[in-house]
Amino acid sequence: MTTIIARASENTHWYRADDGKPQYTVPAKDGSNRPTTLRDARKLNLVPSVTTVMKVAAKPGLDVWKNEQLLLAALTLPRIEGETEKQFIARVVADSKETGKRAAERGTRVHESIERWYKGERNVEHVDIANAFEKAVFEHFKTHPFQEWKTEVSFSHESGFGGKTDLFTEASKDTPLGIVLDAKTKEFGIDDDIAVYSEHVMQLAAYRVGLGLPNARCANVFASVSYPGVVRVVEHSEQDLQRHWEMFKSLLNFWKLKNNFGDIP
Repeated sequence: MTTIIARASENTHWYRADDGKPQYTVPAKDGSNRPTTLRDARKLNLVPSVTTVMKVAAKPGLDVWKNEQLLLAALTLPRIEGETEKQFIARVVADSKETGKRAAERGTRVHESIERWYKGERNVEHVDIANAFEKAVFEHFKTHPFQEWKTEVSFSHESGFGGKTDLFTEASKDTPLGIVLDAKTKEFGIDDDIAVYSEHVMQLAAYRVGLGLPNARCANVFASVSYPGVVRVVEHSEQDLQRHWEMFKSLLNFWKLKNNFGDIP
């Protein structure tokens, strides 16, 4: 059984197996809330997110980018008089993470603009990006002008994983298979190539199964943050989606075995 509910903002990567609700935090002993842990998940019958499961696989492209940020920070940060090597290394690591942090924060704001745009709001922070995003999706999929899109939805699946989608539309006369989309923000120009990685396809392959749309068309929609208004829709073939679904199932099994978690197929 697949359970779907409206999505809230993501802070952790756990979902309730019974109704798909995110379980971002749990009550702490002092009365505050703390992040949900693996131990909590075992007790509360939670399932990991698709992105949590995929973390067990190497991401060479991301690793190269992180190493580049470390090198840039090491080359550009001035040394402080009396600073030890250990202190300098700590500053380099912290500085290198700032670029990723700023990119993540910017991506979150863009996602919020797109979500609000699809809900009918027009007073959003990133109007150019949200408007271009909607037009690119409409032109690519040739959907009905009044096609109903659901934004920011969470789910849990009986296989033992959960997740949250950016956009999807259910099967209908105009979209007989349904469509599942994942938005990505990136710096690129109109003539630049877009690198698509296995985790992009695996994520969508798992999402469509989790949403109960196992044959849905799936695409990553890349929105440029360096050239607002430039949007690229990259749809994945059914063959690729099927292959990456098998890849994800293998990772899910590995994740469960590694963490001694849940039922192992």
